[in-house]
Amino acid sequence: MTSSGQSPHVVSRVAALLRSVGASEPGGASTTDLGRTADLARPTAHRLLTMLAAEGLVDRDRTNGRWYLGPELYLLGAAAGNRYDIADHAREVLDELARSSGESAFLSARRGDETVCVLSQEGSFPLRSHVLHEGKRFPLGVASAGLAILSHLPARDIDDYFARNDLEAEWGSVHREAAIRERIESTKTTGYTVNPALIVEGSWGMGAAVFDRYGRPAWALSLTGVETRFRPDRHAELGTMLLEQAHTLSTRLKARLPE
Repeated sequence: MTSSGQSPHVVSRVAALLRSVGASEPGGASTTDLGRTADLARPTAHRLLTMLAAEGLVDRDRTNGRWYLGPELYLLGAAAGNRYDIADHAREVLDELARSSGESAFLSARRGDETVCVLSQEGSFPLRSHVLHEGKRFPLGVASAGLAILSHLPARDIDDYFARNDLEAEWGSVHREAAIRERIESTKTTGYTVNPALIVEGSWGMGAAVFDRYGRPAWALSLTGVETRFRPDRHAELGTMLLEQAHTLSTRLKARLPE
């Protein structure tokens, strides 16, 4: 039995592994890759994954050795969906964004210091950016959705976020604190975010925050596409679309989500 002093550490390791497996869907990932992503030694990752598999929380393909999310997580997720799933409320909004803009539209949810993409809708324009997809996670402030959420947090929360996260170390100098704070100020002026190919060259994104019934930025809508579709003269048009649909979804969620 694990001592009480070690339990929080074990739980954080298991959570990191489950998030890594989720981020690898639908293709799955090897033990080595998951250990690297979760910052665990391969033997430790394998031991924990084996234990999770015994509980049905992950599953392993015997033909290629890759790990996937397990059936028990589906059942747990279905139960939690009654409280947290906003897909039914958001799908019409994403459809309208994709139809009106021609770009791919996404809904991302805040999970701690990250956003995770939970819903997507492809636009009609044939060239697309493939940086974002369902299950993809980014730290707040990196992608357009996370920047939209971070920009609408209280100033103290923003300061605390930067105190515990060094985005420049992993994401490069364009994500140094001073640069992100400049983008936060720009977002406060326009209401929407612009990510000018800061993650992948040629791939642009724009986002707007969606608020819960308490006025907290809990989700974000975003549009992504190739650079030629996000010229400066189109920013106001796309930004207005995002803000209008974000307001629609925020209003819908405030009226329908349980306390």
